Amino acid sequence: MWCRAVGGFVTLILLAVPLATEAQQLAKVARIGFLAMTGGAESPRVEAFRQGLRDLGYVEGKTMALVYRSAEGKPERLPALAAELVQLPVHVLVAAGTQVAQVVKDTTTTLPIVMVAGADPVALGLVASLARPGGNITGLTLMSAELAGKELELLKEAMGSLGRVAVLWNARDAAMTNIFSEIQRAAPVLGVTVHPLGVHEVTDIDSAIATMTADRPDALFMITDVLTSRYTRQVVDFAAQHQLPTMFQNSGPVAEGGLMYYGPSLTDAYRRAAYYVDRILKGAKPGDLPVEQPVKFELVVNLKTAKALGITLPPTLVMLADRVIE
Repeated sequence: MWCRAVGGFVTLILLAVPLATEAQQLAKVARIGFLAMTGGAESPRVEAFRQGLRDLGYVEGKTMALVYRSAEGKPERLPALAAELVQLPVHVLVAAGTQVAQVVKDTTTTLPIVMVAGADPVALGLVASLARPGGNITGLTLMSAELAGKELELLKEAMGSLGRVAVLWNARDAAMTNIFSEIQRAAPVLGVTVHPLGVHEVTDIDSAIATMTADRPDALFMITDVLTSRYTRQVVDFAAQHQLPTMFQNSGPVAEGGLMYYGPSLTDAYRRAAYYVDRILKGAKPGDLPVEQPVKFELVVNLKTAKALGITLPPTLVMLADRVIE
């Protein structure tokens, strides 16, 4: 009897060992939340982030699990999605974009957040300072507002001369309005007049296009966010029809027929975000990790579009381009 009981006890121990080992392995899997306004789990920026994690030795499904959520272009969905990720829970949360970072910061004061934000995070109150963020959020800023003057300068250089530029932006968004203000500030120095086309609702896009049809500018500068990006194809087609050179704040519209993009490398930024996640998972506090500014920038030009517009881009500008679409 006794031997039989001991045998049974030993059997239970042997059965429990694999279960305990499996539990330990599962406990070592880092659950990383990734919240975006748009795009799928296989988008280029998510893949860049995954690559950054792979470079640091993480193996998806073994040492790391990525939990992806997208608001599918609907800002009103962000709070619920952020709350869902916090409650799962995840060990750290990546916020893709300024608006996402703001929502996530309002959702939790304890969960570590790594942002990739276009706007100035200090001005928006996301962090106390770039050097010492404080709180539970850190990451990267893409300096969208600071680069706006340079983008306007490059647009003028591409055209040879530029008198009046229409600027299309989401006037309801403080970060986008800040970018517009920087364009407006740089314009007089460059001898350019700004024609503001601030939109508040999706229906305003048609009104903005009607305004440009009636009073044609020399060029169009589109500040891209979740509202305006829905109409990228419409804006690109309008610009082609009316022979308008365009500057965009992401490279996607240039591939679709826009003229130019200049700004930070999003691939580089999201790959770098993995470094922050790694540091936090290894015990670093977000508030102690300085927010980084971009170090790699891209100039993308579409020579096919330039030819259709009758523009000969300066050879020096083409040589500086990181990507030329022909």
